[in-house]
Amino acid sequence: MRHGMGYKKLNRTSEHRKALLMNMLNSLIKYEQITTTLPKAKFLKPQADKIITLGKNENLQNTKLLISKLQNIKSANKVKKTLSKRYINRKGGYTRIIKAGFRYGDKAPMAVIEFVDRDFEAKKVDIKKKDTSKIKKEEKKIATP
Repeated sequence: MRHGMGYKKLNRTSEHRKALLMNMLNSLIKYEQITTTLPKAKFLKPQADKIITLGKNENLQNTKLLISKLQNIKSANKVKKTLSKRYINRKGGYTRIIKAGFRYGDKAPMAVIEFVDRDFEAKKVDIKKKDTSKIKKEEKKIATP
């Protein structure tokens, strides 16, 4: 019998599990692709799909629910403005899980979870572009001693 096995516990307390889910959802929304262990990816997939579905219905109640689940207004805005518009004609299945071998240290099964039809430039959100004006100024100083 499978009584009391409604969801994955991931060997964590309920508060730790909630924080883990929230952080992974925010990272997935920000970068549109993350690498994690396979059980965590399987735990995250239905929650991410529910978040996108919430963002598709634009009303105040759903906006408040998004902000309360994500605890991040930027992520909630991205869900409402870009992701929900991208998947307006799709009825479900907004994410996919791709198995990615095993981790070197402990042989944990790894997976990549990503949005279907994702934006490839979203992965480079935090990478700062090099300021070419500083480099040119340094080259001028070196060239004119």
